[in-house]
Amino acid sequence: MTTATPPVGIIGDGFLAAPLLDDPEHILVETPFGDPSDSLVRGTVAGRQVVLVSRHGDDGRHPAHRVNYRANLWALRHVGVRQVLAPCQVTSLCAESGPGTVVLPDQVVDRTSGRHGTFFDIGQVRIGFAQPYCPSLRETVRKAAATIDLSIVDGGTSVVVDGPRSPSRAEARWYAAQDWSLVDLTGQPEAALARELAMCYLPVAVVTDLIAEWDEPGGQRGAAQTFTAHLARLRSLLSTAALTAERDGCRCGAALQGIRLPFTLL
Repeated sequence: MTTATPPVGIIGDGFLAAPLLDDPEHILVETPFGDPSDSLVRGTVAGRQVVLVSRHGDDGRHPAHRVNYRANLWALRHVGVRQVLAPCQVTSLCAESGPGTVVLPDQVVDRTSGRHGTFFDIGQVRIGFAQPYCPSLRETVRKAAATIDLSIVDGGTSVVVDGPRSPSRAEARWYAAQDWSLVDLTGQPEAALARELAMCYLPVAVVTDLIAEWDEPGGQRGAAQTFTAHLARLRSLLSTAALTAERDGCRCGAALQGIRLPFTLL
């Protein structure tokens, strides 16, 4: 399966692949950072090549703080991916963005600890991250949403925490007071690692619950049910965006310009 246009990558849940990709094939990729969360799934969407990796593994065995983010991103770049759409499940800190809302955040706050957050374990390197997400991909997804008549929230700040526990009430009040809008478990170091590989990256966040619902009995089951209920819309958005994604209007590809790399990057 070959194409002159680089494939689009999707980091999400394995069950996204089945109805999304035509002619899916599983491919194994070895990386200097260990194994990806699962085998990559390569297929096409209306002739456009797309490669998907399941962030938590097809069976959900990897909790957010144990995901091998470095291997996932490295494997995608190794097979030619230069643009990454990253659907994720998030909790809203804002009552107006309730369950089912699709959000394209534009900023991120990292409150995680202990995760492997860089490929640069040696050498003095500084990578620009003031604008963490690709503006070109953002515009692509916005247009795709309009094409399928899907209302989205464009903008907002995700605060990424380790989980699996919920934020305390004090933490939630603090997050909200900072005008942060979403709580996420996987957004970092994923976004920063994509920038270190000069890849375009954009989260496509689906709100599954409100922060006040985290401690409700059956809250996790309810959040999963909400995500499943909106899965068809998400697949439609991703497939439409993948078809039209072009790498222009951004500086993501120049992120490593002038930097001496301590590794070989294809």
